[in-house]
Amino acid sequence: MPPSAAPHNWFEDNGEAYARFRPDYPERLASFLADRAPSLRRAVDVGCGSGQLTALLAPLFDEVTGVDPSADQIAHAAAVPGVRWVCASAEALPLPDRCASLITVAQAAHWFDLPAFYAEVRRIAVDGAVLALVSYGPPRLQGALQDRFRSFYDHEIGPWWPPERRHVDSGYRDLGFPFPEQEAPELEIRRLWVLDEFLGYLSTWSAVRNARNAGCGTILARFSADLSALWGDPETRRPVCWPLTVRLGVVNSGP
Repeated sequence: MPPSAAPHNWFEDNGEAYARFRPDYPERLASFLADRAPSLRRAVDVGCGSGQLTALLAPLFDEVTGVDPSADQIAHAAAVPGVRWVCASAEALPLPDRCASLITVAQAAHWFDLPAFYAEVRRIAVDGAVLALVSYGPPRLQGALQDRFRSFYDHEIGPWWPPERRHVDSGYRDLGFPFPEQEAPELEIRRLWVLDEFLGYLSTWSAVRNARNAGCGTILARFSADLSALWGDPETRRPVCWPLTVRLGVVNSGP
């Protein structure tokens, strides 16, 4: 696409955009979680979305189950050997007692009824199983792109975030977590993206959908135009980084 052409308006898209543009997690995260699990029998990824973390766990465990309440998300999850996709809520997992050695939640715990979810964790966990709440906050760009993005994030799109977003910004540190915690390594997601990939990722944000549905598309159009001007050639790949936070707990399922 020549620089003079109008960029694709990703802020009008939805549906498969989540599967296409949400960044995958680093393989080191999956390896670390597998190393901490008491066995490699079964991992359960709750609130799995279209399966970004679920697929990474598949080569490391005998069985992996990805669970999400959205049939649309499950429909866009890729077929992965060893993975079973299930449409269900985090608070009523259709899994047998004491079946999971690893339970993960990636970028979804802030939507859960946590007491009900933790009760399910205790039910399905084997003794010594590991629970990992994984989150990442806003992406980091470089130079003037970062300045314009932070202005958009903090002041323009900020009012449209649902209240639960504050838990993501805190790295889930303000969520109740009634399990003995263990240290996790410093990890991050790194990508080299063209402009359309970055805007496609932003189109998956709930705040962007809320602003658009409220008729505030001018905020999105103005930001898209500003970012396009700063990006230059839209096919230039620029670094995007998301620091990861992992809250890791050991679950004793009890009698």
